[in-house]
Amino acid sequence: MKNNDRRNFLKAGAAVSGSLLLSPALGFAQTAANDKKKNTGSKYRTLGTGKHSLKVNYGLGLGCMGMSWHRTFIPDRKPMIELIRKAYEMGVNFFDTAEAYGPWRNEELVGEAIQPFRKKIILCSKFGFNIRDGKLDGLNSKPAHIREVVEQSLKRLKTDYIDLLYQHRVDPAVPIEDVAGTVKDLIKEGKVLHFGLSEADPVNIRKAHAVQQVTALQTEYSLITRDPEGEILNTCEQLGIGFVPYSPIARALLTGYINPLTKYVADNDNRDTLPRYTPEAVKANWPLMEAIADFGNQRGLTAAQVSLAWLMAQKPWIVPIPGTTKQAHLQENLWSADYEFTPDELKTFIEKISSIKITGARS
Repeated sequence: MKNNDRRNFLKAGAAVSGSLLLSPALGFAQTAANDKKKNTGSKYRTLGTGKHSLKVNYGLGLGCMGMSWHRTFIPDRKPMIELIRKAYEMGVNFFDTAEAYGPWRNEELVGEAIQPFRKKIILCSKFGFNIRDGKLDGLNSKPAHIREVVEQSLKRLKTDYIDLLYQHRVDPAVPIEDVAGTVKDLIKEGKVLHFGLSEADPVNIRKAHAVQQVTALQTEYSLITRDPEGEILNTCEQLGIGFVPYSPIARALLTGYINPLTKYVADNDNRDTLPRYTPEAVKANWPLMEAIADFGNQRGLTAAQVSLAWLMAQKPWIVPIPGTTKQAHLQENLWSADYEFTPDELKTFIEKISSIKITGARS
């Protein structure tokens, strides 16, 4: 585990500043509970309620976007297919993709990978963009476009239904009631089983939910991005809507994998456009990474495990979807479901985290 870049804070930090990054707190201990076998049957979380609920093993899913798009490098296809299939073997049953990822490439990858067990998992995808010349070109949630996207996604995913279909972003040009009504019709036709929203505000959540029950809201949420706390999470709780945090470890930022010297390939990585990923912001926010590492070191947890366990401690209907391209990180992420904060730990930890000023907007 020492040689794993994701947790090698000392090596990455030494080139930057000994005084900034060479704190003993930045070495990560191995998970103490790593020898015990996971019993996924007793560890699950439920998104949504009633007939539009979904039971997610571990209370964690697998975000597949980075296997094809937006993370600087694109891994070879074969090991990514193996990774998705390994995740299923380990008990993961919640897989997240979208037509926008690639675009299209990620759905094709996921569709091929899940073929041996398609009927035994929860497959999630999304609509909501125009795509021209292989690039995203504005929002589009017109009913006819939604139907077109679903038909094409079904072909790429090699399936006849999508378990959970999200509107990727709210389109201000299309009433949300029309969007929900279109998905409701697709549910009646059997092409979609459940409806989700992404980055929607409380007003649109309520309007959509009144037309078609919303199973889950997917929105960015992590120890460095806590915007959903308050009105968004309260709305979900009141309506019985599950919450799916994307970027739950902040695109690797919270693990220490990213440091002020990290370079991004602009054509396939959006992080160089985000204010929190500039060298100056990473350096300014380093106390947060140190605080996470300090907590983990005392308990045999990695930074990723602390970050995921903290999210899961917020509400029992929160299901993070960390992405990875490595089997070791997949196992590491799943082990985070084993850790439960005590009330005192949670109180002390959040007081510490909340005292740290975050530099840089999320977008």
